[in-house]
Amino acid sequence: MKTKLAAGTRLLLLIAAAGLIAVLFNPIWRIELNAPQYPEGLSLQIHANGLKGNVDIINGLNHYIGMKTLHNEDFVEFKILPYAIVFFAVLFLLSALLNKRWLLYTSFVLFVLFGILAMYDFWKWEYDYGHNLNPDAAIKVPGMAYQPPLIGFKQLLNFGAYSIPDTGGWLFIGAGVLLLVAVIVEWRKSKAIKPSAVAYATSVILLTVLFSSCNTGPEAIAAGKDNCSHCKMGISDIKYAAEMVTQKGKVYKFDDINCLVSFIKDKTVAEKDINQIYFSDFSAPHNLVKSGEAFLLQGGSIHAPMNGNIVAFSNKDSLTKAISQLGAAEVSWQQVSK
Repeated sequence: MKTKLAAGTRLLLLIAAAGLIAVLFNPIWRIELNAPQYPEGLSLQIHANGLKGNVDIINGLNHYIGMKTLHNEDFVEFKILPYAIVFFAVLFLLSALLNKRWLLYTSFVLFVLFGILAMYDFWKWEYDYGHNLNPDAAIKVPGMAYQPPLIGFKQLLNFGAYSIPDTGGWLFIGAGVLLLVAVIVEWRKSKAIKPSAVAYATSVILLTVLFSSCNTGPEAIAAGKDNCSHCKMGISDIKYAAEMVTQKGKVYKFDDINCLVSFIKDKTVAEKDINQIYFSDFSAPHNLVKSGEAFLLQGGSIHAPMNGNIVAFSNKDSLTKAISQLGAAEVSWQQVSK
């Protein structure tokens, strides 16, 4: 069995190596913080060799709630990461130049293990950062932790934290994808698996990555845990709750449909950036129904937390039954949102 690499495989390795070198000059990850007092937002950018962005402002804010201040010299990762990236770039380059399939497979396994280790280390740092708080902090919320999300969105008091790969991170992921394609090509070439199986496996992997990275679905609303993104009050009764999901997958939760309407009118999120709006089903509160598919009632004996006095149902039968029980009138989302 031939063990030399195909010309296309070697090209993929060279491109992946170049991409990793580019990672050294771009931010790998970013955490964005949004709050009413910072409408322009705050940003923390994580590079291979340090932190950049609004580090000083974030340190000042975190001091009040007892979180550690961030200093580059406190992270051993910033001393190791640049060398690790260069190591893999050289390894990919050697795999292409030495033209050995076993070296390609070794590179792939090591790169995947490194990626898993890096994400675990990042999560571990976030956990320590958000849980190990100074007991003498000026602001203390019993039972509250401030761990940022590993990826995606999370509400932390009145701040919305959004965590996502930055340019360098996407280059790193892209290098991994190229490496995966190279491995699949070589497996197919060596007839280790059938071509049809290769095509199937590749399709599954790509679709999984696509849907996981583009997830813009709703999140469950938790009473007693989630806060309203408009009035900042805790959500105590999810029967009246609502939710907005942006095009990027960021989730805003509301204790009252009226708060959602006010939030939209404040234009905190541009209309073009809204992907979907959901309401809690009044008859089955743990179910969320899209605004375009919901049936709404307003007034009567409905007493929503912020006096919006609007509830939603997922079907017409439930709404009809509730009209007589609540003495309310049917309204449309278009009427309510004006």
